[in-house]
Amino acid sequence: MTPDSRIFVAGHRGMVGSAIVRRLQADGATRLLLRSRRELDLTDQAAVEACFAAEKPQYVFLAAARVGGIHANDTYPAEFIRDNLAIQTNVIHSAWKHGATKLCFLGSSCIYPKLAPQPLKEEYLLTGPLEPTNEWYAVAKIAGIKMCQAYRRQYGFDAISLMPTNLYGPGDNFHPENSHVLPALIRRFHEAKERGDASVTIWGTGTPRREFLHVDDLADAAVFLMRGYSAEAIVNVGTGVDIPIVELARLVAGVVGFDGEIRTDPGKPDGTPRKLLDVGRLEAMGWKARIGLEEGVRATYRWMLGAGSVRG
Repeated sequence: MTPDSRIFVAGHRGMVGSAIVRRLQADGATRLLLRSRRELDLTDQAAVEACFAAEKPQYVFLAAARVGGIHANDTYPAEFIRDNLAIQTNVIHSAWKHGATKLCFLGSSCIYPKLAPQPLKEEYLLTGPLEPTNEWYAVAKIAGIKMCQAYRRQYGFDAISLMPTNLYGPGDNFHPENSHVLPALIRRFHEAKERGDASVTIWGTGTPRREFLHVDDLADAAVFLMRGYSAEAIVNVGTGVDIPIVELARLVAGVVGFDGEIRTDPGKPDGTPRKLLDVGRLEAMGWKARIGLEEGVRATYRWMLGAGSVRG
């Protein structure tokens, strides 16, 4: 992959896709193929086929997906599985059919069993039941992994699959109900500070542990692997460090400047007890995350304030 390669970033307006675009542009990429949802509906097979036939991208980053937190997954299960299956199937098949050199599929750490040993190794895939609150998204992502592996085995198509941990950063969704935990906390603590609230209540017990990766680190890893990795095995992308949700809440409160009480609500679901990725495979290749959690949260909060509003 060179600066003049024809590169299609599917989902370039999303948090992950926009980060990949920034990373490629920093490397001097001049032939990026970018289509908004209005210009190209990735769930429309005929439209995707026509786009690939006309543009013939050499490299494809598949970052487009319907995403959300526990509430969104639980509320819209049909949309999560339908849309993600359609997007993946259309893009992967068209990329192969029209001669793309390589495709990078972005999965998710939610593919792993709910009670798998920690940290999560790549080989734990399909060894136990999934977390019920996000199984619709997880099943779709597992199907994407298997499709990449199948096209490699049958057709020799160079498709690789990355499994990022929980992501955050510029371009995130800060909706109080439909977003992931970190951006939701940033918004809630910010609004509580603005109102002068005495306390903020977080979902669940606060004891589950989560790992968080800044999206710019993920983009760097995606480009790194697109250039230097070619195999069927999936690759975890994370920091290798996790934190209890209640400690994350304290960190966010400190960054935002909220000095009230932080309460928990054990009546709300916790989700998976722990989700820490084993990143030994990626680190052995020579890549390691660089953006610390507090540094990344501060930058994300500044971005949210600078954006003038939050999505949703």
